[in-house]
Amino acid sequence: MVFGIGLLVAGIILGVVIRDYKAIIKVFARLTDASIFLLLFFLGISVGMNEQIISNFQKIGLQSFIITVLATMGSILVSYLVYKIFFKTY
Repeated sequence: MVFGIGLLVAGIILGVVIRDYKAIIKVFARLTDASIFLLLFFLGISVGMNEQIISNFQKIGLQSFIITVLATMGSILVSYLVYKIFFKTY
């Protein structure tokens, strides 16, 4: 846990130092995208190897869809309320 927080703090410090270097920021953005795609790929492998998940995929998929739709609707509602309350122009 301490190692993870240390990495986060080191990243924040590095971000502050390099925020004016646009070329470096573009490289880091591509590395971030590649890392996310790689993590999603390995997550897919992990899910595919788990027989319990695959056998219950239909049930899990429906629950996941419902949770996703409700979470999205909640986010839209809260965003709308925050916009109306804090960014209302008079």
